[in-house]
Parts: sequence; structure tokens; C-alpha cells
Amino acid sequence: MVLSHSPAYTSTPADCPRQGPRAPVQHRLARKLMQHCELMQPGVDAQNLTRDLFRKHFGYTPAHVVLAPAHLALLGAETQACDGVVIGAAIDRFVGMASSPRTDGKIELVFSAPSKPETFWLTDLKPNPAAPWANPVKAVLAQLRKRGAHFSGFSAAVYSTIPSGLNFGAAAALEVATAATVRQLFPYSLSETGATLPPKRDERGRLPPMTKTERRHLAALCRAASTGQPDAAPDFAAHIPALFGKAWHLLSIDCRAESVEPMPLAGEALIVCDTGLRSFRITPPEETLITAARSVAEQLRLKSLRSLEPRMLNAVKHKLAPDEFNCAYHLVCEIQRAVAAERALLEDDHHQLGCYMFCSYESARESFRTSCAEIDLLIELARGLPGCLGARPINGGATVNLVAYHEAENFIHRIAREYETRTGQKINPFVCQIVDAVN
Repeated sequence: MVLSHSPAYTSTPADCPRQGPRAPVQHRLARKLMQHCELMQPGVDAQNLTRDLFRKHFGYTPAHVVLAPAHLALLGAETQACDGVVIGAAIDRFVGMASSPRTDGKIELVFSAPSKPETFWLTDLKPNPAAPWANPVKAVLAQLRKRGAHFSGFSAAVYSTIPSGLNFGAAAALEVATAATVRQLFPYSLSETGATLPPKRDERGRLPPMTKTERRHLAALCRAASTGQPDAAPDFAAHIPALFGKAWHLLSIDCRAESVEPMPLAGEALIVCDTGLRSFRITPPEETLITAARSVAEQLRLKSLRSLEPRMLNAVKHKLAPDEFNCAYHLVCEIQRAVAAERALLEDDHHQLGCYMFCSYESARESFRTSCAEIDLLIELARGLPGCLGARPINGGATVNLVAYHEAENFIHRIAREYETRTGQKINPFVCQIVDAVN
């Protein structure tokens, strides 16, 4: 895996006219906002809550607290099935894991959600149907053991501030938090072939930060642990934000090149409006997308849909079933939108990024017929509010909105008020701050 790449497409999708770069005044505002927000410390609440949970259950203060951030995709999340590009970010919703070593060879886990603690021996990492929340932890431990990492027993408390049911990558964050926690307790390093010489602590007992290569190997380990886990995504992009996230930067994640490129996003806020409709999906299930993408690629004798352009797909429309064509057309166009959005970000053209988000919503709605009145209303309201550059739905019944910082407070107030007026239902929009990777 490399850590930079060139876009596979340089043309802009025809359905999204160019908007041009932002005015210089916005640059000045963005710089002031970033300087002000440097004083903020995302995750402090999550860290304290995690530490308190550990102290309450085990009766003493934990040795370490690790926070793994959630991720929020703006474009391309569904294109992982066809070697696509994902534009997303690590956000300030976390899975925290507080831990301390123990000497009896057991691992005891306690979770913030109502559930019984899970205790097991180091030699017994089998999934437990009675405690499914602990299975991702066991899967990561099994992968570490498989790679030759040495660790002993420990006690850990897991606290999640990630909204339940939203597509924020809670399982991936838990897997990353587990791998990082074991590294803090029992230092290890990974290579292509497995565990190598462990890193040394400094005079204050701190480990050196993970290198990019170590993060790459850790992402591969977590991806292997995800395979076969319910509700987990074994895709390349799933664990990348938690391991490569950078404050105030979006990530362009290329699933074909297995690369990640951070790009500044200064001057805009990411605001999530949650309707609570957890059964809502803007795209079909991942298995359906994978099946359709592979079927079309095989029929056209392509390795993946990444190599296809919309005009080429239109030329063979008569050879495909309607559902296959609709699915493939959305995926192909979404890849182009994500790649073009990367170029827009490099040119500091955030209006164009927002345009691609609106276009992504319209494409999914037309291709899959999966939208609903509540989501359509939120997108309609967002379009009409000052400072909103773009919006699109996310699975779980919410929308993500790209809003100028100076209009964020007004946006939150107005969209909540107008949605309640139109539907009689209350929503509580919240800002997602873009944060650094796992601490």
C-alpha cells in the first residue's frame, strides 16, 4: 500500500457543473476557525466516561485509555465493492477502551451498553453467542496471536459514544481500539510476515507513535479479523479513518491502489441530521452490490467496474438486466464523482464537493428507488438554507450536510425547526468534528 496516488479520472462528471474556488475571505475565516479550534480537545468526554466505567467495575484506575474514532463517508462508501474511491473522515464519536494488565491469564471485558461482562482465557478466543459485542475483540486477539504477537491477560472497559444504528463504523473502531490497547499493554510491531521487535518505551513509559507502515499492517490485521464477523465490513476502507485520520482533513481512500491521501477541509462543518429511521438504506445491502458489480464486470470481461465509464456502460445496456444496469451505473458514476471530488478538494473548491454530494443522493434515489419522505425532506430543506454546500443520506436514516462554519448554528436551528413544522417530529442535528486517528 502506498500513501499517495493520482486520480484515475480527471474529468468532472457532467451532471455537476464546476463552481469555482472559494472567495479569499473564506480562507481567512477558515484559518481563524482552525486556530480557535486547536484549543479544543475532542474525545475528552469519551476518555473520562471510559475511565469512569473501568473504575466503577474494577475498582481502580486503568493504566491506559485508547480512543478509536468513528468514520463518516461523504462519497463513495458503496464503491468498495468495485475498487472505488471513498471520501470520508474520522469524526469525534469514539470507541474508548480503558485497560490494565492482569496476571491470571484471563481477559475480562465490560461494555457500556447493558450487557454482562465477558471473561475468558487467553487460550479460548471462540465467539460467544451470549456476548456478541465481544466477538470483534476476540477476533483481533486471535489475529495478533496468529501473527506471533505476545500478550497476557488484561482487564478492559469499552465505552462507545458512536450513535447506535448509524453507518459510522462502530465495529471497525472497536477492532482498532483493541489492537491499539494490546500494543499499549504488551508492545508489539508488525511486518508483512508477522510480529517483529517490539518498540521501546521512553523514560516516561510512552511508546513511539505508529509509523505509516505499522498502521498499514494494523489495518490489514483488523480487516482479517472483520472477515466473518456479523455487521462488520471487511473492506479496505473500513479501518483506514481510525488509523490514518487527520484533524481538519478529509481522506481520499483508493481501494484499488490501497492508498490514502489527506486533504484539508477548512471553513466547513459536517452536520448530521438523524431521523431515527434505522431501517433506512440509501443503497442495497453490500452483498447485493458486490453480486451485481461482479456480474456486470464478468459479462464485460473487466477486472472491476473501476475501469468502466458511463458512456461505455450505456453502450452495453441492452446486454444487462435492468437491476444490474441501474446498480452498475450508480457505482460507476459514484466512482467518478469521488475522484472528481478529490480534485476539487485539492483545488480548495468545496462548493464543488457539495455539488457531488447532492448528485450522489439523486443518483442513488433514481437507481435504487430507496429514498423515503423524511430523507427527501431533509435534503430539500438543506438545499434551501444559507451556507449549505451539499448533503446526502447515510444508511441508518440520517443525512450528512456540508455547511459553512459561519452558518452552522443557523443551519442546525432552522432545519430542526422546519423539519418539525413539516412532520411533527423533532430531530437534534449535531456537528461532527474531524479528528486525528487512534491515540
